[in-house]
Amino acid sequence: MSRSDRRRGMVLVTVLWTIALCSALAMAAAVSFRSFAGIAAIDRDRVQADALLTAGLEGAAGVAMGWPDTPLLDRTASFELSTGTVHAEINDEGGRIDIGKAPADLLAGLLLSIGAPPSQADTVARAIVSRRGGDRDQSDTTRPDTTRPDTTRPSVSVASAQNAGDTFFTDVGQIAKVPGMRPEWVSAIRPLTTVFGAPTVNPLTAPAGVIASLPGVDKGRLQAFLAARRTTPNDAERLGTILGAGQRFLVPQPQQVASVRLAVTLADGYATAARAVIVVLPQDQQPYRVLGWTPLAASAIP
Repeated sequence: MSRSDRRRGMVLVTVLWTIALCSALAMAAAVSFRSFAGIAAIDRDRVQADALLTAGLEGAAGVAMGWPDTPLLDRTASFELSTGTVHAEINDEGGRIDIGKAPADLLAGLLLSIGAPPSQADTVARAIVSRRGGDRDQSDTTRPDTTRPDTTRPSVSVASAQNAGDTFFTDVGQIAKVPGMRPEWVSAIRPLTTVFGAPTVNPLTAPAGVIASLPGVDKGRLQAFLAARRTTPNDAERLGTILGAGQRFLVPQPQQVASVRLAVTLADGYATAARAVIVVLPQDQQPYRVLGWTPLAASAIP
């Protein structure tokens, strides 16, 4: 082979390697662009979903502000916006049993209602009361947090509790640390309990499971109570009378703290959910304040 032929061969190989390298770079660039586009789409969905959650919370707060006339019990609202849909479920936290304030016999009744043996229910109920400092004054209050919903957390005053060496419950899940408490009991009582309530329960907004757990309330009284509440939802005196001895745990309270469950679905199918706790205080500078914000998995959306 002549020198010129070898030179042409080397040039051809160089050209072919250059073409191959350019092709590889083009493919890598295309993959990177697709990856970037996918990430940008996910970020866009998250931003739009966060905006819808905030809008849904605003709308739910507006619904909640009408609560003096309408009890907040399984109230629902849906909002259609250009980017998607948000569904809200609103309930009064005062209708649930407060694990940090309820008396031992009410806590024992709650545990009995979810299947705890009587002896263990009484023991665990007393342990809860002992852990939080017995029957001491429950004057500590939860101060609303005015930060953005996706970063807010309950802000509490715990000075007196710390001084006494007691536990101040800020989340229902903390009850799992009480001696004798079983994980399945915690899961069962979670929908019926709160840390934003009172020593008693609001009969106008209490879920059926809460009423069923009141000591002295049997199935017949429960059914009679629920039927009467459907016809006269604001007659607390009549409702209490139906429950007999169980009425000692019932006191109508101003509906100031509400839980809001939000479910968002974007136009492209992206879904997310969250649970917020808000408070509306008389003559407050803010329409409402956020006490707690918990993101939920999309699988939690009904």
